[in-house]
Amino acid sequence: MSDALTLPAEARERAGKGASRQLRREGRVPAVIYGGKEEPTLIHVEAKELIRQLGSGHFMNSIVTIEIGGKSVRALPKDVAVHPVTDRPEHVDFLRMTKGGKIEVQVPVVFANEEMSPGLKKGGVLNIVRHELDLVCENDKIPSEIVIDVTGKDVGDSIHISEVTLPAGSESAITDRDFTIATLVAPSALKKAEGDTSSADAAEVPASEQDAEESAEEETTEEEGSAE
Repeated sequence: MSDALTLPAEARERAGKGASRQLRREGRVPAVIYGGKEEPTLIHVEAKELIRQLGSGHFMNSIVTIEIGGKSVRALPKDVAVHPVTDRPEHVDFLRMTKGGKIEVQVPVVFANEEMSPGLKKGGVLNIVRHELDLVCENDKIPSEIVIDVTGKDVGDSIHISEVTLPAGSESAITDRDFTIATLVAPSALKKAEGDTSSADAAEVPASEQDAEESAEEETTEEEGSAE
């Protein structure tokens, strides 16, 4: 899991569109913490700080420690509603972390030892089908990324979820099929060259037929001349 973030917050006494609009005018973003068999907690956070953390690129995959009223609540961002025009955050949903609980998250995939892949060394291309994996993880064991080793992979090989060793406390959320994560395909340049060769071969056929027709015409002309 990415390093935990800390986000100061204040309690919200009122809900509703009017109260939320007032908070946004004051540079705040309304939010809610739910889950853990507790009543939802209404809060609001500073817009600038939220935008800064969103810009880190791993906010949605980090456990956030929300500091409110002298207490700390560990939560995972589940949804950020943004303005359709300005893209500024307008509301955030946080899921409260509970001891021993599990949660479904999306974890990014990274590939290692590419220099040990015969297919990549000869110019093959790694076609990534899934950039993230849907995992069910324990609250305190959410990985920041899943590393997949491509050692020995050649052109035409595929990488399936069954080949991946997931960290302790994590399992695939998709269990009904052995889905593909990536495939190793021939380089586009090679495919293009093969296509050009096929085109050239196709172009040579009409030319040969044309030569044959010209030869036949010449033979006919010679025969007519001899008959005269």
